[in-house]
Amino acid sequence: MAATKTMLTLAGLKKYEDELHDLKVVRRQEVAQKIKVAREQGDLSENADYDAAKDEQSEIERRIAELEQILKNAEVVADEDFDEDKINVGCSVTVKELSRGIEATYHLVGSSEADSRQRKISNESPVGAALMGHRRGETVEVKLPSGASVSYEVLDVKRTE
Repeated sequence: MAATKTMLTLAGLKKYEDELHDLKVVRRQEVAQKIKVAREQGDLSENADYDAAKDEQSEIERRIAELEQILKNAEVVADEDFDEDKINVGCSVTVKELSRGIEATYHLVGSSEADSRQRKISNESPVGAALMGHRRGETVEVKLPSGASVSYEVLDVKRTE
């Protein structure tokens, strides 16, 4: 079975590549040194420093594998794929919730880049998926997981990178 493509913005791709490089080049060396120092302390069966370093090594290797998988299956949204008026991954969209009159601006990103604190929503989230492909001036009905529906008017669409 083919792996699912991971949509990424150019900024997201660079962020993951930088993190992977740091983990492989810097962090692996740091933890290897910690393990070496802990081994020199003698009995490993009751060595908390050794156990902590091995746990850290495990976590680093897990994250490296995760990043390699994301990058292997990455599909970067290129500039030529971007239509100035059409909502897609890599754009910023300002919407107005019609029932309450509240405006909000979201940055549409791939699922691995989503971060609600930074108002980055996934193209696979209920709101992100509903907005995809719509244009400025359109009204979009979003079906929420709770079963409720929310209507948004698309006020603006911009390229974020």
